Amino acid sequence: MKQHDEAPSRARVDTVIFDWAGTVVDFGSFAPTQVMVDVFTEQGVPISLAEARGPMGVAKRDHIQALGRNPAIAARWQDRHGRPMGTDDVDALYATFMPLQVERVGRYSELIPGALDTVAVLRERGIRIGSCSGYPRVVMDALAPLAAQRGYRPDCVVAADDLKAGGRPGPWMALANMIELGSRSVASCVKVDDTVPGIAEGLAAGMWTVGLSASGNEVGLDWDAWSSLSPQAQAAACEPAQAILSRAGAHYVVRTIADLPAVIRDIDTRLARGERP
Repeated sequence: MKQHDEAPSRARVDTVIFDWAGTVVDFGSFAPTQVMVDVFTEQGVPISLAEARGPMGVAKRDHIQALGRNPAIAARWQDRHGRPMGTDDVDALYATFMPLQVERVGRYSELIPGALDTVAVLRERGIRIGSCSGYPRVVMDALAPLAAQRGYRPDCVVAADDLKAGGRPGPWMALANMIELGSRSVASCVKVDDTVPGIAEGLAAGMWTVGLSASGNEVGLDWDAWSSLSPQAQAAACEPAQAILSRAGAHYVVRTIADLPAVIRDIDTRLARGERP
């Protein structure tokens, strides 16, 4: 681990930056993926929910473009339209996707169990709450008020199209949160996400990263389906997700946001010892 000259007594987490879908809201991350399935199907190119989940975490136009480069989907598109998917097609799909996403995001805006309790614990520790997303601003402007009605009000919200530098997997949205919230250093910030691009974002910013296996894109079960599983089945379902997020470089992988307070305490201990991400 890197060393830092910050006094150990002052070294602690002061900022946690959360993703949205699959992290704080929308257990299983269905809002973006189901709309992707519907938009492609309307174009005569059916895709599975698993295929739609593949590029999750990046900005939604980039997500559509990445799906078009998936060999299986590209072959279906060629068969249906007689040509490869081009830039104009990506733009048309995105134009169809956006109003549907805005319209439907409310259906998937329920908070993940334990989210409010965890945020309350963090605030009691004097930690600022940031957030960013693969959603563009128009979707965040629809989703954030719904989350606020349910009690979740982060101190900062950065959308995928807010910054000229771009979104994930680059560090820019995470760093924008840090600047807006006046964080002491990148080593005092923790990025929490359920996707590989979200983990890459935090690592690129030089922050601690925490992956969420059960509540997010990789397992892809809603709360009812997840909670109906036996403990053994839950463990088995999480194993691939944990491996994927660990390989992506996450410093920690836990199941849901409810498990985060113990991680923050451990990071504080490591910071006090002089460790850095």
